[in-house]
Amino acid sequence: MTKLIFLPHEEICPEGAMIAAEPGVSICDAALGNGIEIEHACEKSCACTTCHVIIREGFDSLEEADETEEDLLDKAWGLEPESRLSCQALVGDEDLVIEIPKYTINMVSEQH
Repeated sequence: MTKLIFLPHEEICPEGAMIAAEPGVSICDAALGNGIEIEHACEKSCACTTCHVIIREGFDSLEEADETEEDLLDKAWGLEPESRLSCQALVGDEDLVIEIPKYTINMVSEQH
């Protein structure tokens, strides 16, 4: 199992969190399955940027983003070189430290 360490986020996980995930599962699915309510307005279909995360440690262990994800990331709030859409980034064998940005471009949260 791979450790996913989520840094504190004021609304989503104020204390931060550490969860275990099987390699091959998306960061978004791992988070949602462990009570970390990451936004995912497009239902994880790679059509928005609400599940944008920044990989603070372990970024190089992830497979590269495809062109569709890269194009969407260009629209994400707070984009950084280590940004990924959590619905597309699959957990590998290396532990990850993940930051959920403070804002998204989503005007209304639907509380999935």
